[in-house]
Order: sequence, then C-alpha cells, then structure tokens
Amino acid sequence: MEQKQIFFQSEVYEIRTEPYLLINQEIKNFEKYLLFKDGTEEITINAHGENIKRMLTQIQTINPSIQQIEDYVFKLYKNEKEYSYNHIVNNLASIEKYVRFKGKEVKFARPKKPKRLITGFLTEAEVSRIINTSKNIREKTIITLLAYSGIRNKELCNLKVCDIDLGDNTVRVIKGKNSKDRIINISAECTRIIMKYLSDFPREDNDYLFTSLKHNNKYRTWDLRKLVRVLSKRVGINKRVYPHLFRHSLASNLLKRGANILMIQQQLGHDYLESTMIYLHSCPQRIKSEYEFYKPAYL
Repeated sequence: MEQKQIFFQSEVYEIRTEPYLLINQEIKNFEKYLLFKDGTEEITINAHGENIKRMLTQIQTINPSIQQIEDYVFKLYKNEKEYSYNHIVNNLASIEKYVRFKGKEVKFARPKKPKRLITGFLTEAEVSRIINTSKNIREKTIITLLAYSGIRNKELCNLKVCDIDLGDNTVRVIKGKNSKDRIINISAECTRIIMKYLSDFPREDNDYLFTSLKHNNKYRTWDLRKLVRVLSKRVGINKRVYPHLFRHSLASNLLKRGANILMIQQQLGHDYLESTMIYLHSCPQRIKSEYEFYKPAYL
C-alpha cells in the first residue's frame, strides 16, 4: 500500500493514501449506478454519495459486511439526539441503495417521525421590506418571484423564459422535486415586475430566466442563497433568512389570510396533504380565528 511521509516540526506522519483513492472511485461507481440504473436526480445522487463516503471512511473498507453496516446504523440511532430525523432517514436510504449496488439487500426500520412545527416565518411586512431594499430590477424580480410563487431554490434557477405565462400569471415548473411538472400561480404585481425585467434584460424563449451578470451563466442555487442573505442583512432582519423560508412564509401568510389548505397544497406542489398540514399546525391563530367565525350561536 502506498505511503507518504509528511514532516511537521521534526515529527514524521505516515498517511495511507490508497484507501481514500479506492473510496473515491467506489463513490463514482455508486453514483453512476444511481444515474443509469436507478434514475436518481443529480442533487439526490450527490447527497447519497456524500452519505456513503462518510460511512466508508469510518468503516475503512469499500466492501463492508452486513454486520459492519448494521453497527454503523446502530451508531446513527444511538446518536438520535445529535442527528436530525431527516439526517438519519436520508442516510438509511443511501445505505440501502449502496447495499443494493453491491448486490445484496437490506432494509432498515425508520425512526418515528417527530411532530414538526415550522417557526421563524417572514411576515408580509418583512417580505415587503426585503423586496423594496433591492437595488435593481434584477434583484427585485428574483426576490418577488421567490416570494409570490413559493418556488424551490433549484426550481427557480432552472426556469426559462418560456416557462412564464405573462398573460395568465402562472409559472410552469419542469422536472421539479421528484421530477414532476406543475403549474403555480403568481400575482399580477409579480408579472409586471417580470415584464420590466425582461424589457431591461431581453432574452429568447429558451434562455434561462436568470443568469449570472459576469459570465451570463445559469443562475446557481448558491447565488440565490447569497442574494437572499445580502438583502435580509441590508434591511436589518435579525433572523436566518434563506430561499426556502420564502416558501414557508408564503404558505403561512396565505393561511393567515384564510386560504384553503388544498389550494396551498397545489401551489407548493405537495404530493400529500399531510405535508401541507404542517403549516396549519404551525399557525394556531388560523384555527382560532376560523373557530370564531364558524362557531354556532348557542347563546
């Protein structure tokens, strides 16, 4: 096995490089399997790859036994207070796919899902302040579309000009989460801002709606996170603001205004109503106000 010597303050450290090379090659082969045999999306492939790389690095072999894998999973469960529910479940899914890639089968029980409450929404006033602190029409269009549509970070970056129906105030999402297409609504105010943006930044129907200013490359999810962070700091909002928070905030603010939960489900593109019900459970004032409106008149 190849070894290298590195000198630090007269001390010699031997680093074994071959296992890391083998692990990296194993991850590449696993990712190819996910792409060609499993039909997994790129962003999910990357997540599975990172999870398995972490496991193989700890186990220190690319051919772990079922016992070694079970011991690793046991540590995940044992540190349930340290790891989030999603972290554990995502790792279990990655491990099951990796074992299948190795020609075996294993199935792990999932931990009980905790009751989730979403907090830290942006109020209508806070969203308005963030939009109005934009320095140019490009920034304003990106944030306004994010706020009014509830679109996901990656979905916004993938939008093309032809996906915007300016006459119908709708946006077509192609191959969103789980590779599903859907139509979502935007406000007439949002449409007018998009029209002004396209007037200042003309582009063809098949061009990406948003691109980088310097190289005119496709807008990246990292670019969007940075923009959101800069605008929220600029306006002085003392909470963590990230792109997905606008999605949570749209659902919350729609609920507060009395929107039907089924409409919100369609707008967000949730497959299951249970996913949308989280917002209802997180907004007890909506349930309170609805009770006050519909309560029977006994007295």
